[in-house]
Parts: sequence; structure tokens; C-alpha cells
Amino acid sequence: MTDAISPTMDLHPRPAGGEPKPWAFPAPERSTLANGLTVLRSHRPGQQVIAVEVNLLAPLTAEPAGQEGIATIMARALSEGTDKLDAEEFAAELERCGATLDAYADHPGIRVSLEVPASRLVKALGLLADALRAPAFPEHEIDRLVHNRLDEIPHELANPARRAAMALSAALFPADHRMSRPRQGTAESVRRIDAKAVRAFYDAHVRPSSTTAVVVGDLTGVDLDAALADTLGVWQAEPAVPFTIPPVTADDTGRVVIVDRPGSVQTQLLLGRVGTDRHDRVWPAQQLGTYCLGGTLTSRLDRVLREEKGYTYGVRATAQVLYSAADGTGLSLLAIHGSVASDVTGPALADLWQVLRTLAEEGLTDEERDLAVQNLVGVAPLRYETAAAVANTLADQVEQELPDDFQAQLYQRLAETGTVEASAAAVNAFPANRLVTVLVGDREQIEGPVRELGIGEVTVLSDGDGDGDGAGETEGAAADEV
Repeated sequence: MTDAISPTMDLHPRPAGGEPKPWAFPAPERSTLANGLTVLRSHRPGQQVIAVEVNLLAPLTAEPAGQEGIATIMARALSEGTDKLDAEEFAAELERCGATLDAYADHPGIRVSLEVPASRLVKALGLLADALRAPAFPEHEIDRLVHNRLDEIPHELANPARRAAMALSAALFPADHRMSRPRQGTAESVRRIDAKAVRAFYDAHVRPSSTTAVVVGDLTGVDLDAALADTLGVWQAEPAVPFTIPPVTADDTGRVVIVDRPGSVQTQLLLGRVGTDRHDRVWPAQQLGTYCLGGTLTSRLDRVLREEKGYTYGVRATAQVLYSAADGTGLSLLAIHGSVASDVTGPALADLWQVLRTLAEEGLTDEERDLAVQNLVGVAPLRYETAAAVANTLADQVEQELPDDFQAQLYQRLAETGTVEASAAAVNAFPANRLVTVLVGDREQIEGPVRELGIGEVTVLSDGDGDGDGAGETEGAAADEV
């Protein structure tokens, strides 16, 4: 009889993690070109795709009355030809550089984004400079962009999240203020835009002296000063006329707006109010508390509405800056958003309100606070692995009139924020009696249960009341925006 043979196996030692390396959000170098254009640069070794972000001081409040959306059309038209190249030639030259060029308009101004391999940076900067210095704005291209925008509006109206954002903006802000109306204009206002109007808006607001360019990536072997001087530096124009965004007051009296969408099987929820911007000392604590409330799958709102009750695939709480100013007049939108089945709209809102009341009565736990700090601060190096992510945040700081070291200081302040402070900030940000609740859904199914909750006066709008996307759009906003 043969004895059983016991197999043997040599196991290699399990790899262990190394010591974490110190990390801080990169501090940029700041300079100014001869034409007054401000430059922020950040050398990021190994990042061979250079990211360039350009801030143009052309806020939405500067748009002529009745032509809302002209900033968006102008931003899109910047890549539709210059004094040297027509639209097709310009696109072909960008492609030869392996570059992408995008632009959009928002309340603080217009943002132009360029990404290009480091080896072709100088050529791409030349194309960018031509687009800013001498855009052609050909009539046929402007007409095409206007029609494209008009075609987008019905799709936005069909999107419940966009429709909710429109209704919230109209409810929060005075009707005569730009912030109450769609960022990209209504069908009525967009139809009034033509090439002459776009040119006039450009001439009035786009200047090198009020422009900032952020350049991030591996700048080894790149004479950036010379490249900028030969491209963006040749842009000449009269000094910019200072433009300030007029102050706005918001009415966040607790109430309910129902946008009737007959036959809808889901209800889109959007609860919002306005808060202060990132200049306020409470911002770090507010970000931490908001994350604990609804920033991730383990947040309080998700634990109750998703895990325990099964009402939704997810509910998020966010703090999104609308515009910011060093004088303290900036605003942010504090919002809770998600969707639930139509037949549980009333119970879902009741439970949501109970979460807010419990938060006010008991506060956050140390465990919730620690997990939020780990998610917001601990993973920050991963968020900024690309040059584009760093450039975008630096451009946000410029746009919001923040100091160059704001982001680095913010992570330090988040880590130092205690549970009590974060709890108080979250309670103050989302008081149960100061939230405008917008519901996009079937009125017949949801109006009765919502009225029974007694959470404020109920107004019902037809689905056709509105036109375009909302000023306070939150769908897709980063819940951990810091």
C-alpha cells in the first residue's frame, strides 16, 4: 500500500503597501504677458498631454436682454474659423496636432479648453490664439449653431433632471435676473441671435487683459515663455471694461413646485436653496457635512431611501458654486436630487424629511465624518493624476477669485474639521423648512400624497412651462466637489 503524498507549496510573502508619500495640490507659477493676459503654469513631470484652460470674462449677465444664449453660441463659434482658416481648415489643423478644443459658457464667463501632446503644444497654442484673437464668426456657421441649439432644447425639455433644474431656477431667483433663466437661452431668445450680434458681444467683452490662461503638463524642454509670447501674446485689444455681476437675492421659502408630466412612472426630485460661495469660512465644513448626507452610496440619504426602503437607485446632496466673488456676494446651489417611482413619491419625501430632522437632532457620527475625510482627502491624489484635472481646478480658482493655494489649503481644512462642525454646517445647509422642492412627474399620482405632507404651498406647472436647461443644473455634478 502506497503512503499518501502530501503536496507542498512555497508561498511568496504577500506584498505590503509602502509608506505614503506627502502630497499637496500643486501651486502654480503666475506671470503676465505684455498684452495683460495672465498666465498660470504648473509643471507636471510625466504628463505628456498638456492641458490649457482659458477664462474669458464674459458672464451671462452681460448678455443683451432678449438674446440669452449668445455667450454659448459665441463660445461654440470660436472654433468655426479665424482670419487665417475657415472652419474645416481649422478643424483639420487641430486634428494634425492631435489636439481637442472645447468651449462653453456659464454664469461667471466662458471657458475654453485645449488638450494637446507636449510635442505639438506650440502649434496648438497658435491655433488657440487665433481663435481668441480673430474668430471669423461667419454668418452661415452662426446660423448652423443657432439651429443646432434650437434642436437641443426639445431634448432638454424631455429630460426630467433638466426640467427640474429649470423650475428650481425660476422659483429661486427673481424673474428679471439672468440666473432665473436657462443658461443657454430659450428658443425665443436663441432665435434672435445672428452673426452681427455675436460679433458685438465678442467685441464688448473678450479682451486679453481680462483673460487668464492656465497651462499644466510636462513642460520639460518647452520654452513656454517664448511660445506664449508668439501666440497668445500677439493678441492686442483695448483694455477690458470692468464688469460686475449684479447682486441677487433668492427666495428659498419652503414650498413645492410640481411639473406635471402625465403618465410618468418616475418622479424626479430636486430640493434646493442657495448658500454662500467658497470664500465663506464654513465651506470646508459644509462640504464635509454635505458628503456625509448624500455624497456616496454609504451616505445617510442612500442608506435610508435606497438600501432600507428601495425607493431609488440613488439620491445625492451637492453644493455647486453658481458664481463666486471675493467680496462675499457669490452664491452656491445646495441641492438634493434623485428619482423615485411615482407611487412612492410621498413616502420617499417623508423619509427624506425625516433624515434631515434626525440630522438636526442627533448630528453626524464620528464614523461618518472619518469616512468622508478619507474619501475626499485621501483619494485626492488620484483625482488629480491628469493635467486636465489640475488645470480645470486652477481655472475654477481663477474664475471664483480664489487664491492660488486655495485647493491645497482646503484639503488641510477638511482634514481638520471635526464632527460637530460638519454636523452644524450640514444642518444649516439643508434646513427642512427652507428648501424649494421641485417634482417632475405625474400630478394625478403625486399631488395628493405631497399635499398631505404639509411641507409648503404646492404650485402645479404644465410640462410646457419652460424652455431650455436650468441655471442650477445639478444632474451629473460631482457630489464630492471640493
